[in-house]
Amino acid sequence: MLASYHNHSTYSDGKATLADLVTWAKEHQLGEFGLSDHLALHPSGEDPEWAMPRDQLDTYVRDVLHQQSVHKDVLQIRLGLEVDWYEGAEDRISQALGEYPWDYLIGSVHELDGFTVDHTSAVWKKLTTDQIDHVHLRYWQNMRALAKSGLFDIVAHLDLPKKFGFFPECDLSTEVNLALDAIAENNLVVELNTAGWHKPVNDAYPSESLLSKCFERHIPVTISADAHQPDHLLRDFSRAAARLRAVGYQQVARFVDRTTWFESIDESVN
Repeated sequence: MLASYHNHSTYSDGKATLADLVTWAKEHQLGEFGLSDHLALHPSGEDPEWAMPRDQLDTYVRDVLHQQSVHKDVLQIRLGLEVDWYEGAEDRISQALGEYPWDYLIGSVHELDGFTVDHTSAVWKKLTTDQIDHVHLRYWQNMRALAKSGLFDIVAHLDLPKKFGFFPECDLSTEVNLALDAIAENNLVVELNTAGWHKPVNDAYPSESLLSKCFERHIPVTISADAHQPDHLLRDFSRAAARLRAVGYQQVARFVDRTTWFESIDESVN
């Protein structure tokens, strides 16, 4: 049963409405479609332009639940959210998520100390080697804290700072291992995010070597396209499945009511 969970609509930075995404999912015989628009409770109190205005959260949830009810006989629609992690914001995030009937919550890190890691290559080009190292270091420190918060079910685009091809020169193995250990200890799922194959780095998130470290720790995985338009909902899923199999994975995680269950890779991409 085809499933796609990490998807964005016009509630945040997607190019299509929720209704349009649902129509595409039905036409292409998905078994499950999940919406996970961005929510970013920025410390400044301002909503980033790529995120849902926080006062739209109620409307967003109602809309997804309405679509869920209308299409329940032909498509399982899951209520998700991609939530940005900011240091010191744990209580604010928990309060905002409230008592909504989430099927899954995706945790992500896009900004570190005022630096947006995935905005443009131009901002990376201005950094010194030490500054590039520092961004990567802070990223893994924040990823560890995200995992330990207990707020999320899925970790988004695990090695996102590589997006524009600016890699650290220092040894970050300790920080990476600590973050992965925290992900494993807190029973989080890592997504194999295919969007990276269409970025300057030309590699999915995470890399195959990092995915192997996840497999060694028995960290479950799911396949995501990080779609921002309908025809990307299943983009490169077969290619992702091949990477998972190469590492040793045989199953992918599925979600409902914040409960994880598993299905074979073959059944999930065919």
